[in-house]
Amino acid sequence: MNTLALDPEGSAAGAEALLLRLEWTVIRRLDGLLQGDYRTLWRGAGLDLADLREYQHHDDVRHIDWNVTARLQQPYVRQFTEERELSAWFLVDLSASVDFGSDTRTKRSIAREFVGVLARLLTRHGNRVGALLYGTEVDTVIPPRAGRLHVLHLMQRMARRPVETALGVTRLDELLAAAQRVIKRRSTVFVVSDFICPTGWEAVLAQLARRHEVTAVRLYDPLEMELPDLGLVTLNDAESGEQLVVDTRDAGFRARFAAAAAERETTLRTALATAGVDTLELATDDDVLDAILRFTDLRRSLAILSRRNATGNGLPTHLGEHGAIRP
Repeated sequence: MNTLALDPEGSAAGAEALLLRLEWTVIRRLDGLLQGDYRTLWRGAGLDLADLREYQHHDDVRHIDWNVTARLQQPYVRQFTEERELSAWFLVDLSASVDFGSDTRTKRSIAREFVGVLARLLTRHGNRVGALLYGTEVDTVIPPRAGRLHVLHLMQRMARRPVETALGVTRLDELLAAAQRVIKRRSTVFVVSDFICPTGWEAVLAQLARRHEVTAVRLYDPLEMELPDLGLVTLNDAESGEQLVVDTRDAGFRARFAAAAAERETTLRTALATAGVDTLELATDDDVLDAILRFTDLRRSLAILSRRNATGNGLPTHLGEHGAIRP
């Protein structure tokens, strides 16, 4: 059975207060940062045919116009202009493990702030944002709309969701598969999750990335990476309910815990890189402004990389480790 957490931000007034705080502390400081970089950072989904020109060696063969090529006996490619308006979707994992936080903020709260800021930045330019929310299943679909009221509605729906107490593992592949069914047109997609789940989602994520522009926003808490010396503590698996009493005074145990966490990190980053998605890592002690700045730096760097590769100048094919921008 789910129990409803009494979150003051779950009310309409609470969501308004949170968004107002984010607008003053984050969005106001970012105001103007994206204005001149609109086409660099945000891509429209629609394409209009603008012109035809002769094929060059770096062109995408998918843009070859075979009818014109057959008539002129010379390969020609279509050139497109991109619509300014886009649709963005947030695929938000709100399973039991996301309610963990070792200090004052949980992974859920930092996810809500990140989604609120990014959704407001997008809707300020007339773009539309939608969301799929996952608990033990995909139970909420919020169709894409524009405007501040819609962002408030999205944040309120995230805040008012009950804390998951039902035992069971997170099936991230179900969330990704649902997105493939729901999102009809090419969109910008943010997968917001801690990725604490069984394998099997990697192939579905790769399929999603072939059609959409996907960014994985990976949530984590510093305590999941390394345990301090706290004496005897009880570790609880939020999704299976299993409990284990451990002695964190044991330096050997802490070393084994850190090694296992590092191995899990490597496996996860490799999986995300193989799926072909950009990755932003977001910790519970992160500053949302810094996270957005890392994201914009990532988008600019990838745009420069794309242009350089297209002209044959070449650049390193990754940013950071496996394309992840970390604090």
